[in-house]
Amino acid sequence: MMGEAGTEVMRASVVAVARGWLGTPYRHQASCKGAGADCLGLVRGVWRELYGDEPETPPAYTADWAEALDADGSVSETMAEAARRHLVEIAPGEAGEGDVVLFRMRPRGPAKHVGLLSGGDRMIHAWSGRAVVETSLGRWWRARMAYAFRFPGVG
Repeated sequence: MMGEAGTEVMRASVVAVARGWLGTPYRHQASCKGAGADCLGLVRGVWRELYGDEPETPPAYTADWAEALDADGSVSETMAEAARRHLVEIAPGEAGEGDVVLFRMRPRGPAKHVGLLSGGDRMIHAWSGRAVVETSLGRWWRARMAYAFRFPGVG
């Protein structure tokens, strides 16, 4: 564990921890370095390495990005709401190295993909059918960025 919630964590430490997950195979709802992780599982694993125990257990969730609207026509932002409970929300345009970004894969759908910015217009994320990878945060991804958060105590 590198720190505890409420103590300063350096941005480079967040990125170093996330890079330790590179190559971990994609596994829906998993969060085990080297064995399997999905995008949320990667962020959960980084949290554990930085702060210790996870603050909450996520509910079961689907891998389907086609989910769009609740019965009443509203969008449930389950991932963003959970992030708000434990991370510090910032404007997406302020996000930088070590910050967590959430993506909306469909224009009217909920944010259902998450990655960690690694600096230099790059991000680390778990991609379905692949693994945890470090990729370019190009125009395609930027257009889908819906939320940004900072780990607590990041300086």
